Amino acid sequence: MKFVDSVEFSVSAGNGGRGCVSFRREKYVPRGGPNGGNGGRGGSVYIQGEMGMHTLLDLRYKKSYRAKNGEAGRSRDQNGAAGEDLILPVPFGTVVYDAESGRILADISSENPRYLLLTGGRGGRGNASFASAAHRTPRIAEDGEKGDSLNVRLILKLIADVGIVGFPNAGKSTFISKVTKAHSKAADYPFTTLQPVLGVVQTAYSSYVISDMPGIIEGAHNGAGLGFQFLRHIERVGLLLHFVDSSLTAEGGMLSNYLALRRELELYSQDTAMKPEVVVASKVDQAEKPLKEFESYIREHGKPFFAISAFTGEGVEPLMAHLGKLVHAP
Repeated sequence: MKFVDSVEFSVSAGNGGRGCVSFRREKYVPRGGPNGGNGGRGGSVYIQGEMGMHTLLDLRYKKSYRAKNGEAGRSRDQNGAAGEDLILPVPFGTVVYDAESGRILADISSENPRYLLLTGGRGGRGNASFASAAHRTPRIAEDGEKGDSLNVRLILKLIADVGIVGFPNAGKSTFISKVTKAHSKAADYPFTTLQPVLGVVQTAYSSYVISDMPGIIEGAHNGAGLGFQFLRHIERVGLLLHFVDSSLTAEGGMLSNYLALRRELELYSQDTAMKPEVVVASKVDQAEKPLKEFESYIREHGKPFFAISAFTGEGVEPLMAHLGKLVHAP
C-alpha cells in the first residue's frame, strides 16, 4: 500500500431542502388550509479516526467532497428527508488544518476520534409553518440554508510506542524486519526507506508498536532530504531508538554521527529532542574497533546503551525486553 501522509481538498456540507407551498384540497373541505412541509436538513461532514488505517491514500484522488442535500418538503405536511452525512475516515494521528489560515481544527486520536467539520444547512420552512389566526392562507415558503464550504489540509503524524531514528544505512530496516512482521526495504546503500513503516513487536509478556523512520541527513530541520516528512512523524512516538552504525571506521565517526542527529532533533523541536532515548550501536558484526569509548559517552549522559547485530541476532533480545519495560512502565 502506498503511504500518503498529506492531502488537501475542499469539502462542503449539504444544502437544506426548500420548504413546500401547498394547500389541502379535498371534496367537501373547501378551505383546507396550508399543508406544505419543511425541507430536510443538509448533510453534515465529519472527520473520523479508524483503527487499522495508516495512510491518507484513500483521500488523495478527489479534490472536493460534498455531503448530500436535504430533500424539499412536500404536500400533506410531509417534511423532506435529511441529507446523508459525509464521514471521511482517517488514521489516528491525523491533524486537520484550515488550508487558508493554517489554523488547527482538530487532532484525531483515540480520545477524540470524531470531529464535526461542517454542519449541514437548515431546511426551509413550508407554508404550513407560517399559518396563523391573522394569516390563514400563507403562500410563502423558505429556501433551505446553504451548506458551508472549507478548504482543508490533513497531515498524518504517525502514532507509535517506539520510533527508530538514525542516519541513512544505519541498519534500521534490517532490524525492524527481524523483530516484527513489517517488511521495509533493506540494502547496503542510503535512503532505502522512503516512508515510515509500522510493525508490532510481540513478546512473551507484552506487545508494542515500533516504527522505522526514513533516514535523516544534516539540514533536515530546514527540509533537506526527506526533512519535515521524517521529523513530523517522530513527534508522536513515545520513545526514540537511536541507531548508530558501528561499522564506521573510527569511534569519533560514531560520536559525530550521533551528535549530528541529536542537533537536528533539537533544531526541529526541543520537545522532540527531550523524548526518552535508547542508543543502539548497530552492525556490531562489522565493527572494526571496540565500542567502549562511544558506550562510555552514552552511559555518562544517562542513556541506555545496547550493541546489536540484526543480521546475527546478537544483543537483539535484551534490547527488545528493555524496550518492552520502558513502553509499559507506569
